[in-house]
Amino acid sequence: MRTRLRAPGGASTVTLPDDATVGDLIAQITEKTSLTSFDVKYGYPPKPLLLEDTDRALPLSKLVVKLDGEQLTISAKADDEPLAPKPIKQSPKKNAAPTADLPSTSPKKLPTGPVSLQRKAMEGDVPTEPFAERNATVVLRVMPDDNSCLFRAFSYAVLPTDDKVVVELRSIIAQAIRSNPELYTKVVLEQEPENYCQWIQTQDAWGGAIELGILAQHFEVEICSIDVQSGRVDKYNEGALTRCILVYSGIHYDTIVSSPSDYPHSVASNPPEFDTRIWDSDDAEILEKAKALCKKLNAKHYYTDTGGMAIKCKICGIVVYGEAQAGTHAQQTGHYDMAEVTT
Repeated sequence: MRTRLRAPGGASTVTLPDDATVGDLIAQITEKTSLTSFDVKYGYPPKPLLLEDTDRALPLSKLVVKLDGEQLTISAKADDEPLAPKPIKQSPKKNAAPTADLPSTSPKKLPTGPVSLQRKAMEGDVPTEPFAERNATVVLRVMPDDNSCLFRAFSYAVLPTDDKVVVELRSIIAQAIRSNPELYTKVVLEQEPENYCQWIQTQDAWGGAIELGILAQHFEVEICSIDVQSGRVDKYNEGALTRCILVYSGIHYDTIVSSPSDYPHSVASNPPEFDTRIWDSDDAEILEKAKALCKKLNAKHYYTDTGGMAIKCKICGIVVYGEAQAGTHAQQTGHYDMAEVTT
């Protein structure tokens, strides 16, 4: 079982055996977040997961909520403070970049928001999936790595894609959060709502489940987001009349389209303006083709394992392992510009 955690100290991934219990999950959350007392929420809109009221010996497989592939939002209870962050330990990996001493900077003076993380490029050609039934090829339209990939991927499917549209989409997010303070609380956003609204409107802020849910409802479209690593399909505003399909590869979003093509439909040679980007929400065929394409992307390792990848700080050169360590490093130093590297 693999579950993603979002906590005040950053994001991390928990991997547990199939027979793991509620107690095992609680222990992992404590280890990953340094919180001894916390609230847990899941899904969208976020709903409470009352682990403390559940028998710790109960297998996770018996819970009503299926946690494999789920994202959990962790927040400290009002009467609890996080433990001091653990020092970053360097794994004994070959060819790692030289490390640097960490300055003792107060986290309170540092900027908020996730680490700006660049991914490795995919080797070789981007795979395609033949769609002979419709004389077409299912294609991945790759978005730029500029921290606006979610907004560009969505706008490519639904709206004209340019920098002005991206700014407007970010503004829509902020307006929705401000207009619904009971839903978008400090616990859900992991910071003060107004700070989040200001941050999400900057060009360095990247979006996730919160933004997908807001955009899907605002534009009355179902968004299907396929996770390349797990194959999981998350649906936002499910039941809308039409849908678009995005691909999530750990720290990046791209768009799935269908392009008219000639037999054997393995090459999409037509310009992007001929793409089909929106389908009826009950179109099962295109979703299956998109999932098949994502399996090919997985085989080419077109995803970022945020739980254990090697990450190099582009400012001081230190190499850490996993998004949680990267978040700790950013909080301690104020260095938010990092990139995935091979060690």
